[in-house]
Amino acid sequence: MAGTEPITGAEFFARSLAANGTTHVFFIDAVLRRTLIELGTLGVTRVLGHSEKAVAYMADGYARIAGRPAVCFAQSVGAANLASGLQDAYLANTPVIAFTGRKPPAMQHRNAYQEIPHQPMFSSVTKFSAFVDSAAEMPRLMRQAFRESMTGSPGPAHLDLNGLQADVIELGMVSEAPVAEPAFQMTMPPHRPTPSDDDIARAAATLRATKKVTIVAGTGAMQSGAGQELLALAEALHAPVATSLGGRGIIPTRHRLSVGCAGNYAAPPTNQIVHAAELVLFVGCHTGDQVTHTWRIPAIDTPCVQIDIDPRELGRSYPNTLGLMGDPKATLAKLVDAIGKSSRDSGFGDWAAGVMSAWRQDRAPFMANGSVPIWPDRLCDEITRALPHDGILVADTGYSSIWSSSLIELNGEGQTYLRAAGSLGWSFPAALGAKCAAPNRKVICWSGDGAIYYHLTELETAKRRGIAVVLVINNNSGFGQGWPNIQRQQGNKPGDVRELVRFGPTNFADVARVFGLRGIRVEDPSQIQPALKDALASDETVIVDVATDIDCRAPEPWLPQAS
Repeated sequence: MAGTEPITGAEFFARSLAANGTTHVFFIDAVLRRTLIELGTLGVTRVLGHSEKAVAYMADGYARIAGRPAVCFAQSVGAANLASGLQDAYLANTPVIAFTGRKPPAMQHRNAYQEIPHQPMFSSVTKFSAFVDSAAEMPRLMRQAFRESMTGSPGPAHLDLNGLQADVIELGMVSEAPVAEPAFQMTMPPHRPTPSDDDIARAAATLRATKKVTIVAGTGAMQSGAGQELLALAEALHAPVATSLGGRGIIPTRHRLSVGCAGNYAAPPTNQIVHAAELVLFVGCHTGDQVTHTWRIPAIDTPCVQIDIDPRELGRSYPNTLGLMGDPKATLAKLVDAIGKSSRDSGFGDWAAGVMSAWRQDRAPFMANGSVPIWPDRLCDEITRALPHDGILVADTGYSSIWSSSLIELNGEGQTYLRAAGSLGWSFPAALGAKCAAPNRKVICWSGDGAIYYHLTELETAKRRGIAVVLVINNNSGFGQGWPNIQRQQGNKPGDVRELVRFGPTNFADVARVFGLRGIRVEDPSQIQPALKDALASDETVIVDVATDIDCRAPEPWLPQAS
């Protein structure tokens, strides 16, 4: 901006982040030191972690709760680790902006110490990646990074800054005002387009004409805040509502039309209900293999209506799709108005509610089980009881996601469920980031013992920075999800199969104390609720280490019989 007094790149960078509502940055030394000092003068909390991947996960958890871009930094040599940490944010459509240092162009392609090309690593895990040669380029490229991360399907962006520690950028001068765009200071999405009236009318007519409609809501619906509109449409159509893991909790999970998560992490009745539909309405839900159990739930020839803010997703997997390009919340509101309140047969919704009710009744004895070692079903029930009205539940991938998404109930009104999009070990650093974004909400993290080993050192970060989460460890001394499969594969062959997926036993309550934190060891199911209550009352991170049975199996997803 002409006439603006020049400031250093470090001052510009720090003031721009603060002006856009950034309250925390997550980083590994040594990079952007001048910027970090400036951020401290502006009241932005600087969270130093113990690995680049962990700080990327912290930023991911922060962004999912804050609903706006989160920021992480790494030095040149740490860029590869930071890029690997962005995979989960990319798969989960999370707006994370990563900044890395890079040795100057004159040092490239000359075997510079610790330097490899950054662009190939970031190209597959970001929507936008650019090299910033000079401080004068920062205003334009920062605006673009924020824009790319927030619009359409959100996702990570990356700026590679000139200088090993980004010092070329920090010491350069900028003659423009700090970047501060109101659209990127609010929650996602910053823009809410809707389909044409003709497209809405066509979709409404199709939905009205179909007796058996099931809705599958995903991450995009959750990011859009579309729960109220989704429930209104479901009730108007008497349509069961399934979700992806990213959509879990968008409506109350105990609502009569809520039928759980679909796909290969599903409880048995959910897939059965989705498969029985004559038409499936996907709302902000990428139709990948997980939510569709490899495109079998629903069957590939099932008619679909699909709402997505990214037109590239419409019909990506299901060929018989009527696509509606628009923000899920705004588009659902128009659909609700178009469908109206005409009478409609409730038979399909009633049937689905009955199927879910019967399954819950069958599962109830498992969730009340008093066995030792503890059954994870019981742990799920106790977390449901303990999670505060506005609590945040963060779950790791694999069995952590299956157990928690199938059996922990959410109120759909203030509670939030975050899950790993595939990276084992994600949950604990992400939970720390989530707590930074919502300091007045309680956070419970569900991690397996196999997952927590990845980033156990972040207990020190939690202690040092005073970040209070309840870390529940489903401790079965091994990788429980794969345990029965690898036993079958071993068969009668010589060798100890335990060497492949078993470890420990480790008492993580003792580990907590080594880091100066509290740990509670739980070996009897009657101790779970008092331990959770005690931990939730604390103002620092507490480990609740629950000794569980590795031979317990999570609910198995239903599939139609092969013809």
